[in-house]
Amino acid sequence: MTAIRLAEDHWAAVLHDHWGIRAELSRLDGEYDLNYRALTSDGRGYILKAMRPGCASDLVDMQIAALAHIHKTDPGLPVPRTVAATTGELCLSLQDDTGENRLVWVQTLLPGRCYAKSAPKSAELIREVGATLAGTTHALKEFAHPALERSFKWDLMTADWIKDDITCITDSRRQQVIAEICADFASLKPRLNALPKQAIHNDANDYNILVTGALSEPRAVSGLIDLGDMCAAPRICDLAIAAAYIVLDHPQPQGALAALVSGYHAITPLTTEELGLLWPLLRMRLAVSVVNSTLEAKDNPDDPYVTISQEPAWRFLDQPSEHPALITARLRATCGLTVVDGADRVLAYLETHSAEFAPLMGRDLADLPMGSLSVEESTWPQNPFDMPLAEAAEVGREFSGEDGRDWWLGYYGEPRLIYTAPAFRKGEYKASDRRTVHLAVDVFAPAGQPLHAPLAGEVLVVEDRANHLDYGGVVILKHHTDSGDAFYTLYGHLDPECCTRLSVGDKIAKGAPFCQLGTADQNGGWAPHVHFQLALSTEGIEADWPGVADPDDLALWTALCPNPAPLLNLPAAQVSYQPTDKATVLAGRRAHFGGNLSLTYRDPVMLLRGWKHHLFDEWGRPYLDAYNNVPHVGHAHPRIQAVAADQLKRMNSNTRYLHPAQTAFADKILSKMPDHLEVCFFVNSGTEANELALRLARAHTNAKGMVTPDHGYHGNTTGVIDISAYKFNAKGGVGPSDWVELVEVADDYRGTYRRDDPQRAQKYANLVDPAITKLQASGHGVAGFIAETFPSVGGQIIPPKGYLPAVYEKIRAEGGICIADEVQTGLGRLGDYYFGFEHQGAAPDIVVLGKPIGNGHPLGVLVTTRAIADSFAQGPEFFSTFGGSTLSCRIGTEVLNIVDDEGLQENARQRGADLITGLRDLQSRHQAIGDVRGMGLFVGVELIRADGSEASEICAYVKNRMRDHRILIGSEGPSDNILKIRPPLTIDAEGIEMILKTMDRILSELSEN
Repeated sequence: MTAIRLAEDHWAAVLHDHWGIRAELSRLDGEYDLNYRALTSDGRGYILKAMRPGCASDLVDMQIAALAHIHKTDPGLPVPRTVAATTGELCLSLQDDTGENRLVWVQTLLPGRCYAKSAPKSAELIREVGATLAGTTHALKEFAHPALERSFKWDLMTADWIKDDITCITDSRRQQVIAEICADFASLKPRLNALPKQAIHNDANDYNILVTGALSEPRAVSGLIDLGDMCAAPRICDLAIAAAYIVLDHPQPQGALAALVSGYHAITPLTTEELGLLWPLLRMRLAVSVVNSTLEAKDNPDDPYVTISQEPAWRFLDQPSEHPALITARLRATCGLTVVDGADRVLAYLETHSAEFAPLMGRDLADLPMGSLSVEESTWPQNPFDMPLAEAAEVGREFSGEDGRDWWLGYYGEPRLIYTAPAFRKGEYKASDRRTVHLAVDVFAPAGQPLHAPLAGEVLVVEDRANHLDYGGVVILKHHTDSGDAFYTLYGHLDPECCTRLSVGDKIAKGAPFCQLGTADQNGGWAPHVHFQLALSTEGIEADWPGVADPDDLALWTALCPNPAPLLNLPAAQVSYQPTDKATVLAGRRAHFGGNLSLTYRDPVMLLRGWKHHLFDEWGRPYLDAYNNVPHVGHAHPRIQAVAADQLKRMNSNTRYLHPAQTAFADKILSKMPDHLEVCFFVNSGTEANELALRLARAHTNAKGMVTPDHGYHGNTTGVIDISAYKFNAKGGVGPSDWVELVEVADDYRGTYRRDDPQRAQKYANLVDPAITKLQASGHGVAGFIAETFPSVGGQIIPPKGYLPAVYEKIRAEGGICIADEVQTGLGRLGDYYFGFEHQGAAPDIVVLGKPIGNGHPLGVLVTTRAIADSFAQGPEFFSTFGGSTLSCRIGTEVLNIVDDEGLQENARQRGADLITGLRDLQSRHQAIGDVRGMGLFVGVELIRADGSEASEICAYVKNRMRDHRILIGSEGPSDNILKIRPPLTIDAEGIEMILKTMDRILSELSEN
């Protein structure tokens, strides 16, 4: 028996003998003390704590008293309770298994896992951490105990002990970082010492916070444990310590910090003085941690944990951080406090004196029209990732009149996609965060228009920022209110001649002209206008004054750069953008649409613009579209826009009249088909095409019965729902009709016949035989066989080669016809094959195309043999009002031409190979991936539990977490456990890399669920 087992047995006996609790014990981590989790057979849990030898009894007494005080003050706080021994005592002095005396006490076990090992660390969870810590701090406000006043290394008020040990950090750069942190601490220490002290937890690190909730369940704080480092200190020290661990390795550390402070402030309001200390105290706590662990490493060189524990802290301290003034301003704005001192007085001054300021443009602006460049209202630019100068110079021309000289105003707070320069992107991918929200009011007017100072000011900045889509000539003026509070105005897109006329420090009188609007080749490339912005402080933005903000960081930037309307003598409401509210749209949808019209994601996304394989929500946040196969050649393709607009200028009629576009479309489609397929029918959708396919089959065979794979989907009309098990066998479905026979999907991963069976294709095909027999016996006969060539809703299945030819042979032997539904797989998506039936070596009698062939325009196509078409022609006339319209035919032809001209089938082959290779690498490292299958950009990832069963709950978690990271994918399969990846064929290497890296990160979270 090992020493560990002997120790566990010893303490299990102690727990039973002195507390009357019989339990299984397991050792927990601890720096000095012994901690054991104790679980009883009836499910109760405890923590046995055996303090280090020589531990002062008053430290244990303090913790026991504090826990009791917290429970009495606020019983709802998630802290453990102390369990009395059978003698009634709360702490006993007992011998350990080596004979040394230790103070021993027992707590109740709280549910959950430690925050450090829980994922995701959402803003909602972090806010709850802040609220829990605030509640605990508030509960401890009146707690007193002699042991609170003690000197030890983790007291943040005396953290400057490390300054004498900085030399233990041998890296000179890192040593300098610690020295700077110590210097900052020294400067703030008098302010810290002036704050009131109270009892604080003092160690709310990520291992002392417990969290419940797994996978898609909401996360909740279930425990705040380990009061062993309690001391008396200002409460901001408690928050700073928690914050130091919350920000570590968080992808958005400033957002996490703001969420923590928001949750804390909602329970225990903070002061501006406290918030001003938080950032330097956070860094000081991390400095203490790395210095302490470095010193310990010298004493324990063989303990790898000592140095490993430094790594997250150094990753944080090594990276460039935002200016401390901006961090503090963000925290103040988050708490609803004045963003900087005096901000409230400046805003009051501006409001009081509005209508008294000199007119910026020398004229009243109140009657100017507003022009929106928002994501929702505007189509500028065509490509939201690249706007050439020629396009930028035309922005807003629809508001400027034919001669481009009309005046108009652009909104403050408006999300726009015109900011395409790399400087506006905040991450490595096109779908990363980007700055989109305009923080100024624009006044569009002719180039050369003079600008006048609204009030007296001093030139703070004058320069020419000539980069593409930058400010061009720019001037910043500093002003003062009557009471001496400073504020600033920025004037961008000027004629750079201002740089020769003005100098820093120049005084500008109220109403004096001091610059003029530049032309497009002078002002950064834009149509002539002034970007007029107000700021309440320049600290932290002196070198790069941002005119546009991240929509997820508006609390800071709208507080720091409020609406400048008062300085223009305008009401704020006139120039303030009012976005469409997503909640209102959702409520309207629920009020006006059926309850079974589904929405994707727990938190639906509202998408207003698209370009190639990206989509944009109402605030301009970009998403990588790895799901929507309908925009086959990419969202908003300019060639399709041009063709549609051109044809709508001419006429749009139907197939009752001759038009060359119809035969041109047919010729293009047939050029991609086997020679035996000669006749086209044009309809409005894949549903209508499949409905028509049933009619053709029955007309040609005089039979009714259909054979189809289980869990297939062919549309939403009555006829095709009858052959779509995905629908008729779903909850609320009507079940199969007697003329439909289902056969098992040829799934060689999970089906009856697996990949190790070389005869699996024929064996799956043989399952058709009993289906045929039943249809013949019922009198329905065999009209045909219909299948998605590669079953998509069935789970992105690639049937074994040879399956379809074998099935087709059996169906044709009974007089039936064979229908290939290529809605999901056709038109080059598979890379190596233009159609799925080519991979199978099959020759269908009917091919159905839908969705992608119109790239979003409602269009479907059925292609068949002359003989089948002639049989159908014996019946009544066939006509589809808009099927084969001139507009539809031109769009369909253009889609097929684009696939050829832009090499999109080859792109699907290359990018699909990269994706599948990368996913199989993930499979080798993540147990949750059971199978990766697909071809080209038709890919499925089957997610499983440890026992190999279908993991629909993991699939839902991964799908929603991918959406959190701005990647849209779907899920399918009978158990909804298969991730479906089928982006527009335009997806590039960057998009594939983003999918793989993000999925790797999310799958890694599963160990923390």
